Amino acid sequence: RYMHANGASMFLIVVHLHLFRSLYYASYSSPREFVRCLGVVIFLLMIVTAFIGYVPPWCQMSFWGATVITSLASAIPIVGDTIVTWLWGGFSVDNATLNRFFSLHYLLPFLLVGASLLHLAALHQYGSNNPLGVHSEMDKIASYPYFFVKDLVGWVAFAIFSSIFVFFAPSVLGHPDNYLPANPMPTPPHIVPEWYFLPIYAILRSIPDKSGGVAAIAPVFLSLLALPFFKSMYVRSSSFRPIHQGIFWLLLADCLLLGWIGCQPVMAP
Repeated sequence: RYMHANGASMFLIVVHLHLFRSLYYASYSSPREFVRCLGVVIFLLMIVTAFIGYVPPWCQMSFWGATVITSLASAIPIVGDTIVTWLWGGFSVDNATLNRFFSLHYLLPFLLVGASLLHLAALHQYGSNNPLGVHSEMDKIASYPYFFVKDLVGWVAFAIFSSIFVFFAPSVLGHPDNYLPANPMPTPPHIVPEWYFLPIYAILRSIPDKSGGVAAIAPVFLSLLALPFFKSMYVRSSSFRPIHQGIFWLLLADCLLLGWIGCQPVMAP
């Protein structure tokens, strides 16, 4: 259980590093638009898979997290309430919801694998970007042993990093309330999602209106999808674009700040 829970966090750490690296080096620009779009689809699938997987342990925080997040579908005009009832399998989060989410959590990783293979196939068409952002056929080196050894060192280092959490601090990335069985009667004083949802959760709860919160989240993913279709730049890497580099670090600081805000209790301004 600890390997599964912390493994999800490690997976999301790697994906966030991959995402921010692509923003820094602008590897999403032409001709890799399709690679980027598939990457955003994979990211969305991962978010859905992680949320659905948060529910089956049937603990207090996961129960109330499922209640809050699935209720967001009611913001959809006309059919919203019907969708929520369909997701719940009734009129509240119960055993039917648990069965649905368990089945989906088993299914979605297969979709993730398929989308990842498409992502690799699309990347293979034009090859990877490089830190300089300059396309060159002259300076290529063999994948084995150079990149193989580099990646192997990275794998071993990250395995040590993740094992520290699994063996010495298995609960540090979770929430204490998830050691309590799910109980629909008492509401937790502070509903907190997993750490990788905190920036989005901060945006969602900052707007009192449910529809407004959902509408505020949409541009986060739409902007990631739209980036490759802006004007293609001749110099990609932020190493040679100081203004772009400054904006990148501001974006990273903003995401960290939103994450901190998301884990704080709600208070009146």
